[in-house]
Amino acid sequence: MTELTTEHARRAIIEHTGRLAEAAAAAGPDAAVPTAPEWTVTDLVAHVGQTQHWTAQIIERRITDPADLPTDVPDLPADPGRWAEWLAESSVRVASAFSDDALDAQVFNAAGDERSGARFWLINELNESVVHAFDGAGAAGGPPRADIDAAVAAELVGHHLAMLTSPTWAALRPESAHAIRGTGQVLQLRATDTADGDGAWFVERRPDGATWRPGSRPADVTVTGTAGALLLTLTRRIPLGAGDGAGVGVEGDAGLVRHWLDNTAHVAD
Repeated sequence: MTELTTEHARRAIIEHTGRLAEAAAAAGPDAAVPTAPEWTVTDLVAHVGQTQHWTAQIIERRITDPADLPTDVPDLPADPGRWAEWLAESSVRVASAFSDDALDAQVFNAAGDERSGARFWLINELNESVVHAFDGAGAAGGPPRADIDAAVAAELVGHHLAMLTSPTWAALRPESAHAIRGTGQVLQLRATDTADGDGAWFVERRPDGATWRPGSRPADVTVTGTAGALLLTLTRRIPLGAGDGAGVGVEGDAGLVRHWLDNTAHVAD
């Protein structure tokens, strides 16, 4: 699997947040966000900037207990003309919080996996900036920019699966965690553009909960596409089987993939 370096992740957070700022300026504050139907551009910008400040506090304060998670974040500036500067400040703050010294800090990890808390939050913030920059581009009315770096997208696919199979997800979204159980069905994802050519992940839907691992195995359905297309499909930003070269191929039980997608939406999405 292509390795995503910390510096690459930091730069990508700032880059994709900048893309969002550009799209927000083009769309206007009241524009609807087609890929997040409950939101306007104002909601989108507020969410990204405030989440970045919130996450920066977690790392800066080395918070280990979820009961101590931040409850205060800066307000979105009332003047949309200040949004680009505000987003630049928030993205630089959160990227800078993930210093080399901070990366192994034992802060709260919402996925409960083997990563240090800081490494979890680094990838979580990368996900926020990448996916919501795509949302912003759609709100601006032009073709959304799907040119997501393969190493970034591959890391985010694994992160997405880690969250959906985590104890935190089961606690906060029990209906989703229950729905994605099964009797041993296997869903395979294969990226076509990772540097070593073998970016792959599989999900096994067990009676006691879904699990995931990197790698390949025999599957009931295999979904193939660029890492970026897989990420955008999993996060429901592009429809399964979308055209124009942006979609993915499905071999096997397509209903298994559709059921997964239908039952793994985030509340804010």
